[in-house]
Amino acid sequence: MGKFKYYVVWEGFAPGIYESWEECRLQVENFKGAKYKSFDSKEAAIRAFRGNPEEHLFILNRVAEAIAHPELAKPRQSQTPMAPQWIVDSLAVDAACSGNPGDMEYRGVYVRTGQELFRVGPMPEGTNNIGEFLAIVHGLAYLKQQNSNIPIYSDSRNALLWVHHKKCKTKLVPTERNTQIFDLIKRAEKWLTNNSYTTQLLKWETKDWGEIPADFGRK
Repeated sequence: MGKFKYYVVWEGFAPGIYESWEECRLQVENFKGAKYKSFDSKEAAIRAFRGNPEEHLFILNRVAEAIAHPELAKPRQSQTPMAPQWIVDSLAVDAACSGNPGDMEYRGVYVRTGQELFRVGPMPEGTNNIGEFLAIVHGLAYLKQQNSNIPIYSDSRNALLWVHHKKCKTKLVPTERNTQIFDLIKRAEKWLTNNSYTTQLLKWETKDWGEIPADFGRK
């Protein structure tokens, strides 16, 4: 007999504590931005429900729940078949920018555990596309340094194309405030020109899988 669990739903169709995954699933499936987690005891679930969900959740929560409960990721028969499942042993990268241009930052997260492996910024007067580009190149350099050949996921088609062409094709104008960003761009382009790699660069299918594990959660 499996271990009994309690499911806390902080944000869903009907927030509360549920005693089965099926009841929990009904509250979170197709609910954008759902926040939920399982607990081993009712007491722990009650404390969690009354507290701040961010103390119990991390950016990989939806990925971890999907792995534990693959039925949540299965499409209904009326839907088109979803893309193949993501590779858990991988690096996910993402960027965030408050404004366009605005304060820009990026980071890399190990998908299996949710561990943040690197984070840069925020830096003034950047764009999200630049951050996505720099994140991928940083990931390539990091994995090469670690002698690791796990794939890298990015949810930015533009950034993946820029990396493929070894050129950050931004229209952003250099200023005194974003000098640091353009210095990083030059370093990234130089790294791509001078280094070879066999790392797979893969597109994260947000529509099918939810937000990328490295997402900053600011949407």
